[in-house]
Amino acid sequence: MLLKYFYDKTLAHASYLVGCQRAKVAIVVDPGRDVQQYIETAKREGLEITAVTETHIHADYVSGARELAERIGAKLYLSDEGPAEWKYEYAASYDHQLLHSGDHFLIGNIRFDVLHTPGHTPESISLLLTDQGSGANQPMGIFTGDFVFVNAVGRPDLLEKAAGLAETAKAGAVELFASLECFEQLPDYLQVWPAHGAGSACGKGLGAIPSSTVGYEKLFNPGLQFSDEASFVDYVLADQPEVPPYFKEMKRVNKEGPRVLEGVEPLDTLPATYLSAALEQGTLLDLSASAAFGEAHVPGSINIPLKMLGAWGGWLVDYSGPVYLIGTPDEVDQANKLLLQIGVEDIRGYFQREDLSTAMTEAYQTVDAVKLSKLLSEEAVELIDVRSLEEWNAGHIAAASHHFLGRLPETISSINSDRPVVVNCRSGARSAIAVSVLQAAGIKNAINLEGGILAWNGASLPTVTADAVSSN
Repeated sequence: MLLKYFYDKTLAHASYLVGCQRAKVAIVVDPGRDVQQYIETAKREGLEITAVTETHIHADYVSGARELAERIGAKLYLSDEGPAEWKYEYAASYDHQLLHSGDHFLIGNIRFDVLHTPGHTPESISLLLTDQGSGANQPMGIFTGDFVFVNAVGRPDLLEKAAGLAETAKAGAVELFASLECFEQLPDYLQVWPAHGAGSACGKGLGAIPSSTVGYEKLFNPGLQFSDEASFVDYVLADQPEVPPYFKEMKRVNKEGPRVLEGVEPLDTLPATYLSAALEQGTLLDLSASAAFGEAHVPGSINIPLKMLGAWGGWLVDYSGPVYLIGTPDEVDQANKLLLQIGVEDIRGYFQREDLSTAMTEAYQTVDAVKLSKLLSEEAVELIDVRSLEEWNAGHIAAASHHFLGRLPETISSINSDRPVVVNCRSGARSAIAVSVLQAAGIKNAINLEGGILAWNGASLPTVTADAVSSN
């Protein structure tokens, strides 16, 4: 048997290729949209991908299951568990098998047994793998999808928060508790292969290592330390990460069936003369490093450096209109693939930064912590903090108001811009993005705090916690 691990660090997404070397066939588990990586790997290993499966309808990236079915004729093995509104609508157009708890299927000599593990989503399944080709008659591991992670369990509130299905979070948490009780009955030696790692918004506190075992998770996973259902429900619904707005779109796309790409076409280079039209039509996204953008940029553009695009593109790119990019050919190629992974379909082309030098008439200032303290004492500036609510609650500058970066486009209208607006985050990276969002929305006197709250603390300047504020 061959097991290959693929990890997209920008999306914290793990997928797998499992091959039977004797039968020279393979299956892909929880594929991302860039399916060429699986096809090329299988070819190098002398395998043919004949099947594809996924553990549930994903919310954080566009699935590659349909792409593999369309491009190479891979048979779909998909969950038929859960209510009618969470069925795969495109499956009937391809060779497929709908799966229920207790079912099994074979890929060569490798056996997959299906467990229904609802909670994260109603249709969620896990797959036990047994390598019968080696003579084994017991499973060696389990693909848990977003059900059990390393050091975490799947969040049950996405259908309510992302898909807008009222009063489903608590019900999902109850289902998740029951599913985890079943998980705990599995043999301790089983390897655990999840679909996400640290940084994913599909749970809280995910570990950064790629796999674990059932026994280890039973000992140390915080979500597996509860014997009381009510206590578990309180735990799992508290302090979950913010839900990016594109998650709702991804659930719909992956249920109905994503657009088939047949490969990623390179984007066209656009002339500088088209810049005005691009600004009028949609989002102009500059991929430059924050420092370069701060020195000079096109008015109306927003800045998400390429290394941060996976975390913030789904929050800040307007899905309702076209997207235009500014960057080098290599940056644009990477950004195009990443944006397609999160369902940004209408990417019209890109401008090379050097071609726009005469149009880059805007800049923004920065301020250090000591100078900011003086400005705040003089009531000369407005201060906003764009970190997460958890970070804000743990300690923030007393004069600040909280505007989480991902929701900033929705809350800009409530910001007082009669005086300069200083933005802070932890280190200055997220606040740099926020400054670009503010300027694009018309708040031109936006300023970034150099070094963020770390620099503020480093200068021994005071902060307050949410408890201290609420008690005043």
